[in-house]
Amino acid sequence: MLRRWFARGRIPKEPEVLIGDPRVEDWETVSTFEEQTTALAWRDQLRAMGLDAVCAADHPLDRFGRGDIFLVVPPGQWSRANEIVENLD
Repeated sequence: MLRRWFARGRIPKEPEVLIGDPRVEDWETVSTFEEQTTALAWRDQLRAMGLDAVCAADHPLDRFGRGDIFLVVPPGQWSRANEIVENLD
């Protein structure tokens, strides 16, 4: 039996913007964005500073990556995340 080498042990990649994900339901919103590219750039900045930031949306984005996107962090990290966002503006 021939098995594909790349199928073994492969972990599915998490989407860049979580849609209606209950895991981040109680997380705090740091900022909102209308397009995915900007939201991901801000998420990456917070992650580079050691925070557990993710982008989330209640509804799927359109084909151009636009919609209501929330940059969220766990409740204990909101103060630090907000400070970083305000100083990077």
